[in-house]
Amino acid sequence: MELLTPTIQDYLKTIYALCQDDSAASTTALAARLGVAPASVTGMIQKLAASQPPLVIYKKHQGVLLSPEGERAALETIRHHRLLETYLVAALGYSWDNVHEEACRLEHVISEEFEAKIAAALGHPSRDPHGELIPAADLTMPAESLAPLSSLRPGQRAAIRRVTADPALLRHVESLGLVPGASLTVTHYSPFDDNLSIQIKNDAPIVLGLAVTTRIFVEVL
Repeated sequence: MELLTPTIQDYLKTIYALCQDDSAASTTALAARLGVAPASVTGMIQKLAASQPPLVIYKKHQGVLLSPEGERAALETIRHHRLLETYLVAALGYSWDNVHEEACRLEHVISEEFEAKIAAALGHPSRDPHGELIPAADLTMPAESLAPLSSLRPGQRAAIRRVTADPALLRHVESLGLVPGASLTVTHYSPFDDNLSIQIKNDAPIVLGLAVTTRIFVEVL
């Protein structure tokens, strides 16, 4: 396999993210996510499909999927990234809304030995600070079954497991106590605007709109 440059690694992990519903990633979606021109995406995808072994499976006008080799490479980069985020928060005092860019820079350069030492020092965590699953050392992704908070209705209880890693959202939900591990109860649902009222412990109920509830993922208790 050819040397995986940071650019190639970014492409592979982005394709992985876009294919989570088992559908192919479009070049348009890739271009938007990566901030590059669609023509540049097409050229890179063709290069990755022609590599030995192929890192992607690409059919014109049908989108792109990762090959088994491409998926392993993507998961390795994702493992680096999420372990680094966890280490930056746990050991170096970074806030959870301020680790993504730092981890993006470091994920391409750490050695496998350094990765293993970070994992051991952290006690081999299964999730990063935002609740995202960390790929295992054998580069498999653990299974999970979570629901968006927006799908819950009055009377249901849940534990927050994951929050979408958008800095502004992270700061907002942290101020409300809506962090991974927190338990909540849905007290009211408004069918007119899909707002939810939720309560954490005995605190006053909080009203949340779809901009928040669709980006918090919970385990129903």
